[in-house]
Amino acid sequence: MPVPARNVSIMNTYYHYPEGTVRALLDTDQVTDATRQALTERLNKQPQTSRFFSETEYTLLKTICERLIPQPDRVTPIDIAGGIDERLAGGKSDGWRYDTMPADGDAYRAGLRGVDESAQVLFGHPFQQLTSEQQEDVLRQVQTADAPGATWDQLPAERFFEELLAEAVGGYYSHPLAQEEIGYVGMADVPTWQHVQLNQLEAREPKPVGQ
Repeated sequence: MPVPARNVSIMNTYYHYPEGTVRALLDTDQVTDATRQALTERLNKQPQTSRFFSETEYTLLKTICERLIPQPDRVTPIDIAGGIDERLAGGKSDGWRYDTMPADGDAYRAGLRGVDESAQVLFGHPFQQLTSEQQEDVLRQVQTADAPGATWDQLPAERFFEELLAEAVGGYYSHPLAQEEIGYVGMADVPTWQHVQLNQLEAREPKPVGQ
């Protein structure tokens, strides 16, 4: 199962922010008020109970997100599933969808049902009762449209996986702690960008690890 990389490589040199530096950056005059407010809210946001999904659906979604983007080193993981639930509860969307897909909320509910169906067919147990390796096998078959189950006759499995993975990755890397991991400095949106050539860095950008 592909997992997003946690460092960015430029010419085989790895860059990141030391822990806490993104949070410190939010307190400087290099960040606009609107950006500071949005990212501070994400830093301080506490896990919420589900408003859109049923308890069973929500627990399953969280388990799937844990397989797509594992966070074993975090005491408090970034709440990816919570962001999806909040968006759907608020009726928000990108403003478009594939013509083979239903509305987002219907697609998520059907897709979660399909994942559990596939788990039952392949391994005889619900998805959450499977081992990590079995769960990844189920998701891999959903990704390649090979997963068994009646739901996938009505919902294109590969499209559901694509949309779920894209939203999970987007939710994860919109969080300041994930941005800290990869040395992202886009939140420092007051200064202009002068060093735009290959391997040129602004003073506020992270330096090579160990320097």
